[in-house]
Amino acid sequence: MVVKLDMIKGGEKEIEQWATRVFLKAIDLLGGLSNLTEYRALTWLPSLARACYTVVLREEYLKTEDEIASIVGISKNAVRTIFRADPQKALYKIEHFDELTEEEKNQLRNHTAGGIAKLAYKLVKDGEEAQIILDFNSISGASVAQICDVPWAYSVLKHTKGTKYPILRPDDIKEKLNGISIKGEQAETVLEHLSYPIKSPAQLLHEIKEYLQMKGKI
Repeated sequence: MVVKLDMIKGGEKEIEQWATRVFLKAIDLLGGLSNLTEYRALTWLPSLARACYTVVLREEYLKTEDEIASIVGISKNAVRTIFRADPQKALYKIEHFDELTEEEKNQLRNHTAGGIAKLAYKLVKDGEEAQIILDFNSISGASVAQICDVPWAYSVLKHTKGTKYPILRPDDIKEKLNGISIKGEQAETVLEHLSYPIKSPAQLLHEIKEYLQMKGKI
């Protein structure tokens, strides 16, 4: 089955980037690719990839079950299974793989993949990129922002990693963003125009985006 991103005109590259980031974070949650070989679970990695696309298409692009089924190339029932998957149960099954029956192992596809994909999406949304992206960043000297092709957003996430939320006032993160430019404006100036408290990395990006839109910069 082939994912038909060409059905979403103009958004193919962005969706591919989102799904890839979620997929790489999912691999992190599973203990890394080498760990997966011990579970003998590499055969369901395509299911995990499709689950990542499914979650991204629903959460970021508000696609319907019918639309997702057509784009990802799976049945509507499979889409529903991914939507209903429980992340914690999925992780438990992976961690106790050797204790599962053969029938249970054979079912480690849509449900388990969906649970892992949902958890990975949430973590990426909260600013926790996959370790391989962070490692590449360290080795190459390139920013996570450049890798992900959304410069200001991922520059902010990178420099505010480890921040405790909620952020109650600009001074709480000014030091971390000192010297950072956001669409031609110093981050310290941008922070003064946001609405506080800010409860999560996602809200921080949303507030900055709204400010940039108001200024006509995006």
